[in-house]
Amino acid sequence: MDKALVERVIEICTRAGEAILEVYNSSAELEVDTKADDSPVTAADLAAHAVLAPALAQLIDGVPVLSEEQEMPPFAERSQWQRYWIVDPLDGTKEFIRRTGEFTVNVALIDNGEPVLGVVHVPVLNITYAGAKGGAGSGESIAFKRDAQGDQQIGARPLQPRLDAGEAVELVASRSHGAGAVDQLVERIEADLGAVACKNMGSSLKLCLVAEGAADLYPRLAPTCEWDTAAAQAVVEAAGGIVVDDQFQLLRYNRKDSLLNPFFYVIGDPSYNWRDLLTN
Repeated sequence: MDKALVERVIEICTRAGEAILEVYNSSAELEVDTKADDSPVTAADLAAHAVLAPALAQLIDGVPVLSEEQEMPPFAERSQWQRYWIVDPLDGTKEFIRRTGEFTVNVALIDNGEPVLGVVHVPVLNITYAGAKGGAGSGESIAFKRDAQGDQQIGARPLQPRLDAGEAVELVASRSHGAGAVDQLVERIEADLGAVACKNMGSSLKLCLVAEGAADLYPRLAPTCEWDTAAAQAVVEAAGGIVVDDQFQLLRYNRKDSLLNPFFYVIGDPSYNWRDLLTN
């Protein structure tokens, strides 16, 4: 994957993050509207979209942009797309409204249903996670985290050495969704593997923690949309992890009319036999 392309996407996401922060740091009262699906939308969502959509459309000739904050093309049109950008201008709008700082700008490049490049930018922290997959003729995969100290290569971590050392399985989960099902899963993991340490947070940051080796598992047992996950999935998989659905198939995109994802698991160590534990 072309590192120069990754850098251009990071620059665009950073500008979108600056547009978000203008709203976030404003003294004006935040106005929240509700979309047709009852999800919230703010001026920050729209400001980020206004930066991202035209800039991404110019990056690669003929590659369209699919953003949460635009009218959705019908599947008959989308199904013809080999490659496209998928964008969540502000992932974690509820966290934005609560002012937790746990919200992100998400951009991914999808190629034949697979997220092959992803950038997740965290405006409040000015941290960016980026990943791009290697492939035939495209070199090795790259995955890194950029902060005030510069770039650090990241990688998902193996699980067995932690289990051998008696360390807890570290799990991340949504602060807002699916808590009951996750609690039941934690009980199963504890019965099989021992202690589980669970951390709750919002947005696609949860996937990024797995990608950088700060967590072992993120179970998502509640609804999400494709733009919520694509960018961070690219980072996770470039870092050596996987994202699989509840049938343990790799999560793929633009395969159906609905943009809803199935329930899924973000796994840091694909060599560990998670399937038996998670699908029983």
